[in-house]
Amino acid sequence: MLMLLFSLNSFSQSSKLITGKVIDETNQPLPGVTIRIKGGNIGTSTNLDGLYSIQAKSTDMLVFSMLGGITREVNVGNQMKINVTIMPDNQTLKDVVVIGYGTANKKDLTGSVASIKSEEFNQGVMVNPAQLLQGKVAGLNITRSGDPNAKPATILRGPSTLREGAALEPFYVIDGVPGASIDLLAPSDIENIDILKDASSTAIYGSRAANGVIIVTTKRSKNGQSRLSYNGYAAVEKVSKKYDMLSAPELRQYLADNKQTLNPIDDDGSDTNWQSLLEKTGYSQNHNVSFGGSGQTSDYGASVNYLDNQGILKNTSLKRTIVRGYLNQKFFNDRLKLGLTVTNSNSKSSDIYQSQALSNMLFYLPTVSPFDANGGYKENYNRTGSGTRNPLSIVDNNDIDNLNNKTLINGMAQLNIIDGLKFTASVSSQRDQNNYSAYLNSQSGLARGVNGQAIKLDVLNKSQVLEGYFNYDKTFGKHNLKLLGGYSWQEDRTNDGFGVTTQNFSNDNLGYNNLFLSNPTLLSQITLANAPISTLRLISYYGRVQYNYNEKYLLQASLRNDGSSGFGRNNRWGLFPAVSAGWRIISEDFMKAVPVFSDLKLRAGYGVSGNSLGFDAFTALLIYGTPLGNNKFLNNGNISNAIGPVRNPNPDLKWESTATTNIGLDFGLFKDRISGSVDFYIKETSDLIYNEYAVSTTQFFLPTITANAGKMKNTGVEFTLNAVAVKTDNFKWTTSPNLATNKNKIVSLSDEFYKISAIQTAQLGGKGQSGNFSQLIQPGYALGTFSLWNYAGKNAAGVSTYINAAGQTIATQPLTTDAKIAGDAQPKLIYGWSNSFNYKNWDLNFLVRGVLGNKILNATAASLNNPADAKLQNIPRTTLGESFNDINAYLISDRYLESGSYLRLDNATVGYTIKPKTPSIKAIRLYVTANNLFVITNYTGIDPEINIGGLTPGIDNNNYYPKTRTFSFGVSASF
Repeated sequence: MLMLLFSLNSFSQSSKLITGKVIDETNQPLPGVTIRIKGGNIGTSTNLDGLYSIQAKSTDMLVFSMLGGITREVNVGNQMKINVTIMPDNQTLKDVVVIGYGTANKKDLTGSVASIKSEEFNQGVMVNPAQLLQGKVAGLNITRSGDPNAKPATILRGPSTLREGAALEPFYVIDGVPGASIDLLAPSDIENIDILKDASSTAIYGSRAANGVIIVTTKRSKNGQSRLSYNGYAAVEKVSKKYDMLSAPELRQYLADNKQTLNPIDDDGSDTNWQSLLEKTGYSQNHNVSFGGSGQTSDYGASVNYLDNQGILKNTSLKRTIVRGYLNQKFFNDRLKLGLTVTNSNSKSSDIYQSQALSNMLFYLPTVSPFDANGGYKENYNRTGSGTRNPLSIVDNNDIDNLNNKTLINGMAQLNIIDGLKFTASVSSQRDQNNYSAYLNSQSGLARGVNGQAIKLDVLNKSQVLEGYFNYDKTFGKHNLKLLGGYSWQEDRTNDGFGVTTQNFSNDNLGYNNLFLSNPTLLSQITLANAPISTLRLISYYGRVQYNYNEKYLLQASLRNDGSSGFGRNNRWGLFPAVSAGWRIISEDFMKAVPVFSDLKLRAGYGVSGNSLGFDAFTALLIYGTPLGNNKFLNNGNISNAIGPVRNPNPDLKWESTATTNIGLDFGLFKDRISGSVDFYIKETSDLIYNEYAVSTTQFFLPTITANAGKMKNTGVEFTLNAVAVKTDNFKWTTSPNLATNKNKIVSLSDEFYKISAIQTAQLGGKGQSGNFSQLIQPGYALGTFSLWNYAGKNAAGVSTYINAAGQTIATQPLTTDAKIAGDAQPKLIYGWSNSFNYKNWDLNFLVRGVLGNKILNATAASLNNPADAKLQNIPRTTLGESFNDINAYLISDRYLESGSYLRLDNATVGYTIKPKTPSIKAIRLYVTANNLFVITNYTGIDPEINIGGLTPGIDNNNYYPKTRTFSFGVSASF
């Protein structure tokens, strides 16, 4: 009896071979599912057909898990074959983020990554997809005016360069295509956006990732799904705030009170409101139709988006059509996958000479009518001061049209070599054709006496990218290993085209459409655009390893080696390493005693990324061209273009490098009813590139050179919280605040060879101030530090006074040496607060966002506040309190340095969802959205949301397109 019992027990404890198949909810096989014995080190995974085999005991429990699926646990018992169906885990799917050349679950991340899903995007009139993220991501500051043709300025974790343009922006990756234009996408076609913040996350993109990486994933059909959807809205936009300028009677009274009169030619008895003549109600509409489907071996989809955005200034508008289609097909039992995606964006924008129109709209005297007795535009070109051009004439007699066509073609091949090993190859080609046309007609005050001036600029930019990389993913018991190795080649060819300006047309009927009909009398009246064709190449090798032990201890390391033809021959190649680690504290046994925590992870990382954006192929080379001020010479009796050195060579020029240290904590409470993260970072940029370092002309052709020398530092803390504040059967309230602090500082501008103590910037001009600078770049201070005259109030005669460098109070215009440091334009705090309420079929969403602690130089107010010139230009109502004798009131000083802090109710949406009881209609949602409902601020200008990018952030100088308040009605329908 004892021997029999012993043999039966031994049999029950011996292992046996368990086989089976894992499928999804549509009965399709699931490859890559991990099967392990609970509490042990034995594990395996399913093959391409969803089949598996594993040795297990009858007393064991098998755990089936996969990314995006609900984990299943099955007791072995007497079973020899165990088939399992894994259902999708919608919450887990939401936690999947794209990290560059792959995906990861949010719980396994070791770097600082934010992910925004389509249902969380901002709503309303969105001209650029970057607007979808405004106020949603801690540390990401996006500013935009009301101009439909202007791109938003996007800054992540503070500025880190002294250059302009693309060098300031994050690097965009669209569906795996690096460097693709974000303007190619319609907001309705985007599924989610992942923002890689720290260098441990971004270093895999090497020399283009110093400003962060924004990865955009477009919508695709889910397995077994066929879909048809429509999204559209109609909107009305109005100017949210105007400058309160004097009316004609008020101006006449002000002058009379000060014993002054207008020149008769400047007063015809009219009362003209120039702002009302130039501003209008803008109407916008957007329509998006998309369809797609997915079967066992293929998936496809297409969409068409049409946007018509009429600006709130006369003759400004944007019309854009985006067509997108994709097809993926599997072969050889799903071992090979081929895909093709084609996207085309065609835009037509109309614009005006804003710098002229916006300033004259305020300055031009209201005491004259727009038209003379003959119906022509009334002008007084002999008048001095500001506002000497009829603003309506500027708008009506000068046309600017821009046609832009972007096409992105991306082909992809993915081969599953063996279980866990996958090779992906992609080829993409992007074409950007830009056609700029302008015509200043014979009545134009901007091109007087030339009988019409035409400008044509036609340029093609092309980018080609080839990438190939291997992904290896394997689980060994409690160990999970992911490996990545790849190669990238990219070629950018820019400025392939021409530009010409000509004049003297017999009539204005054809505008810029036939330049042959111009009749220039001198060669100098025909000018060609100086835009040489440039070809830039980038070659890269990269690798990454991710290790996960028992879902507790995480490690990631990456290395990228970039070579660029745009840098000096001594520094063509650069290494960009990164390493990060994570500890999932929640998985430790001692956390079972703290049930209030549902998630807790500590992570830390360090990495180096670069900034090579915004360069052409000739940046480091000796360049010959036409020197300034010496563009023609007599050559054997013929007039020739002068040719000489225009740029010094620098064989040591290299990319800027940004090293980031990031420490973060992710947490979840009460079964993730409350979740969030806290990050602390130090971002140090070295080898800053500046174009104006002084060098000796005994060693170089020119007195300045482009070189690396400076250092800049950003330090900050970011906090994000997501909470389900209330949840019942019919009602749910979700709230998501985020905030970020950042301290920017210039560490140095010099090295052993290149020396410079400070850089003066922001030369704003104005009467008698053409040589003045309003900002200073200097070690120890933030980028955008103001250096201004010190205002000391008014003296007994009502004249503005200032404190000079010697500490004396003077009533005359100060010297440039009298300027003092007076604050900076960098915000101390950026915040956003999203709220979502759902009650049965109703939903309400709103977003509050803003900044604190920054300064704005209101140079517009300074130039307007000129009482002594009220006979020549209009003045605002605030000037009524100034003395007419104050000849210094307009001088730019710290009097006009204002707080830029604001709180804005950025958007609010109320929606109602109809779910008909018919299988062909999934849902129809009707909604109303209001954008920019109100702003709380002490700033006296049009709007405190001033561009904080570039070398001169935080300056309002007469060219700020008015912000708008928008109301839209929309419909979303899915079938």
